[in-house]
Amino acid sequence: MLRSIYVCFLLALTTTVFAQDKYWQQHVSYKMDVKLDDKVNTISGKEEVVYTNNSPETLDFIWFHIWPNAYKNDSTALFQQLMNDSTSEEDLSNITRGYIDGLNFKVDGKTAKTEPHSNPNYIDIIKVLLPKSLKPGASATISTDFNVKLPSYFSRSGFADGQFMATQWYPKPAVYDKSGWHEFPYLSMGEYYSEYGDYKVNITLPGEYVVGATGVLQNKDELEQYKTIGSKNATNRTGTPELYKGKSGSKTLSYTAENVPDFAWFAEKNVVIQYDTLQLSSDKIVDAFTYYKNKPGTIWNNSIDYAKDGTRAYSKWIGDYQYPTVQVFEGPKNNSSGGMEYPMITLITVPDASKEYLDGVIAHEIGHNWFMSMLGSNEREHTWQDEGLNTYFQFRYEAEKYRYNSIFKDQVPEALKNLPVSQFQATLYNAMRQIPMTSVIDQPAANFKTSQEYGLISYIKTAMWVYQLEQQSGQEKIDAAFKEYFKEWSNKHPQPEDMKAAFEKSLGTNLDSAFNKLKVEGSL
Repeated sequence: MLRSIYVCFLLALTTTVFAQDKYWQQHVSYKMDVKLDDKVNTISGKEEVVYTNNSPETLDFIWFHIWPNAYKNDSTALFQQLMNDSTSEEDLSNITRGYIDGLNFKVDGKTAKTEPHSNPNYIDIIKVLLPKSLKPGASATISTDFNVKLPSYFSRSGFADGQFMATQWYPKPAVYDKSGWHEFPYLSMGEYYSEYGDYKVNITLPGEYVVGATGVLQNKDELEQYKTIGSKNATNRTGTPELYKGKSGSKTLSYTAENVPDFAWFAEKNVVIQYDTLQLSSDKIVDAFTYYKNKPGTIWNNSIDYAKDGTRAYSKWIGDYQYPTVQVFEGPKNNSSGGMEYPMITLITVPDASKEYLDGVIAHEIGHNWFMSMLGSNEREHTWQDEGLNTYFQFRYEAEKYRYNSIFKDQVPEALKNLPVSQFQATLYNAMRQIPMTSVIDQPAANFKTSQEYGLISYIKTAMWVYQLEQQSGQEKIDAAFKEYFKEWSNKHPQPEDMKAAFEKSLGTNLDSAFNKLKVEGSL
C-alpha cells in the first residue's frame, strides 16, 4: 500500500533461527462460489477450505479471520485505531457499515462449534473448534456459507459510485507458524500475514460488469473479449476507446490462482480495458491488463506501459515475476492511500496524479507482488520488510525513468534532473535525512502512534536504510543479495533473521551492525 504521507516533506530536500531443512508452513486450498447483488451491495456464497497441517503439532482448533466484521461498529479494532489516529485522513462521518454473517462452519461434514475471541473488540476473529484433532500431515475440509454486507468504500474495501472492491471479504484461516497462531483483527494501519494457498473462485454478477481479480480468468470467451478490446485500446490511445459489451442478465466468471496468499476482485461497468503482453529476460511471457475509468483527459492512456515497465524492473532487480498475469485497476479517490495491492492485481486510487506519480504508484503496488505476495513476510509485525524494501525499489524506478521522486514530487529542482542517476539519488536521500524520523523501524504496525509515523518509518526510513546498504556494498552486490533472498524465500514466510542470513550469504560479510539499526531509536 502506498500511503499519502508527502505533504510534510515539502520543506525538506528473540526468535530461534530455524534451518531451511526444518522449515514448514501450512497450506490452504479454497473453492468459492459467490454472488454479487449490486442493488443491496452484498456478496453471498459458500466456501470450502482444505487445510493441510504441515506443522509438527496436533491442532484442535483453527483461528479464522472474518474481517468484514471490522467494519461493523465503532468498537472494533479498526474503528478504534482510526478514531485515535490524529493524522488519519479516513472520513468516518458518513459511511455505511459492513459485516459478515450466515456462518455455519462444518469440518469434514460435521458441524463445528465456534468461539469468539477473548477481546470483545475483536469481532472479526473466530475460533473454529475441530470435531477431531488434526494431526501433523493430515488435512481437514472446512466449509461454511457466508453473507457479506459491503461498507461504503473506506480502508481498502467496499462500494463507491457503482464500483465494487471485494477485499478482506471471505473467511480466511490465520497463519500458524513456528511462533504459533497469528490471529489478529483487521486494521487500516498495518496489513497482512496470510497462508499460501490455491484458489478456485466462481463469481456471479450482472453481465455488464468488467472484473479484475487475482488469478487467471477461465471463461475463454470473456477473456478473449478483454484481450481483443484491450489490445485495440492499447494501440489507439488518443481516440474514443472501445468498451466492453456486456450482456443482459447475469454471468458467472471463474478464476484460478495457485500458491498465492490472498484473493481480491474489483468490478465496475463502462471501464476502459488495456491489454498487452510483456517478456521477461528469461523469455517468460506475462499477460498485462489495466482497467480505468472512461473520462476525458485521463492520464491512464499509458497505464499499460507503466504496468509492464514496473514488472520488468522488479524482475530484473529481484527475480522473475512468477505469476501468469499482472493487473492494475483504477479505483475511487482515497485520501489515505495511493493504492492497495493483492496478488496479481492492485487498486490505484490517485485520479489527480501526474503521469510520473501515477507510474510510481503503479510500480510500488506491482512491487508488492514481490514484497508481500511472493515473499510472504509478516506485515503486521515487520512492516518494513514489506513496505520499506518496496519503497527503496520504487525510488530507484522513479529516479532511473524520470529523475523523479514521489516524496518531493514537483519540488525537485530542474538542475537535479540533469544529474546522473547515482548523484540524483544521493541528493534526494540526503534531503530525506532532514525529515525527523527517530522511531524504531522494526516494531509492530499497531505500535506506531499515528499513520503518519507509520508511513515515515516503515516506508521512508527503511528505504534510507537499504540505500545505506547499497552505498556500503554497491548496487550490483545489493541486487545479488536481493536475488539470493528471493531465491531462498519466495513463496515462504521469511522473518528478518532469514533476510539477514540470505544477505550475509550473498555479500560474504557480517551484517549485525546494519540490522541492529532496525531495532534502535534515532536517525540512521
